Amino acid sequence: MDRQAKIYVAGHRGMVGSAIVRRLLDGGYDNIVTRTHEELDLANQQAVTAFLGKETPDFIFMAAAKVGGIHANNTFRADFLYTNLLIEANITNAAWQAGVHRMLFLGSSCIYPRDCPQPIREDYLLTGPLEQTNEPYAIAKIAGIKLCENYNRQHGTRYVSAMPTNLYGPNDNYDLNNSHVLPALIRKAHEAKVRGDREMVVWGSGSPMREFLYVDDMADASVFLMESGVAEGLYNIGTGTDVTIRELAETVMKVVGFDGDIVFDQTKPDGTPRKLLNVDRMKKLGWQASTPLIEGIAKAYADFQNRPAG
Repeated sequence: MDRQAKIYVAGHRGMVGSAIVRRLLDGGYDNIVTRTHEELDLANQQAVTAFLGKETPDFIFMAAAKVGGIHANNTFRADFLYTNLLIEANITNAAWQAGVHRMLFLGSSCIYPRDCPQPIREDYLLTGPLEQTNEPYAIAKIAGIKLCENYNRQHGTRYVSAMPTNLYGPNDNYDLNNSHVLPALIRKAHEAKVRGDREMVVWGSGSPMREFLYVDDMADASVFLMESGVAEGLYNIGTGTDVTIRELAETVMKVVGFDGDIVFDQTKPDGTPRKLLNVDRMKKLGWQASTPLIEGIAKAYADFQNRPAG
């Protein structure tokens, strides 16, 4: 990417989008275009088409999405499917109409079958049933991948898809009703410490295994893909290592300084038993994650402490 290239980051206020903006600025890219939701509703086809037709950016990072944890995904199933389909379809089609040939679509590792072999390779996509708790969100993200793939085939665009593992870090969502597991654990451990509790409740059995990637590493991988000139395809972005939810909770407690006991609420769902990405494709290109889990959690906890109460 040329340092003077105009770059549109969709979803720049979110955890991923804001990290991409930070990475771009650190890399000397300062011609960055952003819009808040109030300025541009990405679910509005006419508005998105007009915006991209006027701005005609050279590159797009599509980090905008409606996201949430197990509870939110399973409760607001129609919202997650409908809203994410609209966002990705509007941006992809409007980008092509505006002559934008380079775009990175950011998906999620939940696109892969619930019980596929581990670690998960990119070619396992669409080889088995999805995890039911987040199937609508996964289907929307799969549609986004296929939009990129088929606009490339039909229209000659160069749209690439990146599938990150579980992300965490600055600007995360710590709302216990709709956050992901790691930020939820940070908040639970912190509040338990403040109250002087002797126990912390964790959803599920603690046995599922998950991989976690610090969001600034994800942003670095995203910019790396665009700088490398990769023209198409699907790329897993992760660390290549995973931990159990019990191990994760224990690490969070160590960082936060809460020395109580863990109580597992097994009436709550575990979700997919294991979800570890095969990251060989990115390694072959020359990229790998650099932030150790305990270091990333410490940075995330500092971010949480700097946020307004509530």
